[in-house]
Parts: sequence; structure tokens; C-alpha cells
Amino acid sequence: MKIEYNSIGIVHTPFKDLDHIPNQPSKAKGTTGVVEVYPKYQKGLKDLDGYSHIILLCHFHRISDYNLDVVPSGETISRGLFATRSPRRPNPIGFSVVRLNEIRENRLMISNVDILDNTPVLDIKPYFPEFKSDADIKTGWLNKEKLDND
Repeated sequence: MKIEYNSIGIVHTPFKDLDHIPNQPSKAKGTTGVVEVYPKYQKGLKDLDGYSHIILLCHFHRISDYNLDVVPSGETISRGLFATRSPRRPNPIGFSVVRLNEIRENRLMISNVDILDNTPVLDIKPYFPEFKSDADIKTGWLNKEKLDND
């Protein structure tokens, strides 16, 4: 089934090429950027200014290939693509939680951004930490490796 989306804006960041994007969000701490929301969607930003963090869903426009077996960054063992956070996927959709610093008309000033410059934005959602907390969360192979290294 073919699915089509239109971007609602674009992200401006200091990362001009794929080789210089941090491979983990924690390595992007302090990096600033701007989400430019297209004017026809600006009204949808109403009330977003009360949130400290937002979720950006983006289209990784520079990703053209993928592999179903990947070796995650910093690892030596091959994993199934869907058990990793590799950006190279059949549908190159990115999910990033960033700090929302300020809203100026149709521009969102953000920080802790790990997204390539000029990446199309598909959606913006407020981040609700209480909806994400579950004491029973398992992290698959990541959890096993952590236990093995403790």
C-alpha cells in the first residue's frame, strides 16, 4: 500500500552532511536549531509554548538504502533492523525529542537537536513524560548487554 504525506515544515540545524550528525541524541546536548513551520500550519502551534520538549517526526530525505541486518553504532553484533534505532529504514521516518526553547511566530527555537539540516518535518507533538513511564519496560538486547557488563 502506498502512503503519502506532506511536510509541515523544515528543520534548520548546523549538521550539513550525514557524517557529522551525532549517532546518539545525548551527544547533541546543547546543539540548537530552528523548526520552520509552513505558514498554513502556524495556527496549529497555539498552546505549544507551555511545553519544554516536543517530538519531531521527520522524513530522512537523504536516506536511500537500508539493510535488514545492521550492526548498531558502538556494537560488534549484527541485529535485526527493527530491534535498532538505525535511521536507514524501509520508511525513513525519524523520531526525535528536542527541547523547545521559544516560539517566534512560525519558528520553533529548539535545542538538543540531532537532525540533518533541511530535513522535512512530518509532524510535531508535545512530549508527555508521564505517558511514557512504565516500570515494566524491557529493552531487549540492550538490557542483556547492560546486565552482562555490570
